Amino acid sequence: MTPEGKVSLLLKGLSINPMIALIDYGMGNIHSVKKALETCSAKVLVTNNPKDILLSRKIVLPGVGAFDDAMGRLEEQGLVSVIKDGIKKKKPFLGICLGMQLLFEESEEAKKKKGLSILKGRVRKFPSGDFKVPHMGWNQIKSCGRDRSILLEGVAEGADLYFCHSYYPQPKDKAIIAATTEYGLNFASFVQWENVFGVQFHPEKSQETGLKIMGNFVRLC
Repeated sequence: MTPEGKVSLLLKGLSINPMIALIDYGMGNIHSVKKALETCSAKVLVTNNPKDILLSRKIVLPGVGAFDDAMGRLEEQGLVSVIKDGIKKKKPFLGICLGMQLLFEESEEAKKKKGLSILKGRVRKFPSGDFKVPHMGWNQIKSCGRDRSILLEGVAEGADLYFCHSYYPQPKDKAIIAATTEYGLNFASFVQWENVFGVQFHPEKSQETGLKIMGNFVRLC
């Protein structure tokens, strides 16, 4: 095979299975997310190396734990500017649970740190009342907006997904809300802005429906 042919084959392979950088900053459910992405035929690189992230085709930021701790680790590992650069370069970006919340400007949970400020708005705590906090278990999402998100292609309206969180995002721009969920109040469980996607639920724990959402992300150009 000629060198030109090898390059052509390599590029063809990348277009079918583009590499996804799964950011490991010590605050995410890495194993489950990696396994789910690979089930969707993705080539996944678990990394916190800025160079690897910027060379990837897509970026996934998972997250479990406290807002201050997560932002602190991103700062310590030099990943804040890398994430912002990747988004500016129009790489498809998916934030999961806390990874979604970090996209906003601030959180009521945080005492020291501001968010990435990719999206305008703040993260609020569920009010105490008749509903248990954290919100844990299966719940429905309902799409909203004029155009249904491409990540919801093939997902039934009112589909159940798995949640585990005590805080929820409150975007300033309601137009970025792609789906909502009811739990004591109606909150944004899925946001989308240009190449940025954020889900409050855990698609990696949401069985077939979650895999459909992750598969749609994997297949994005």
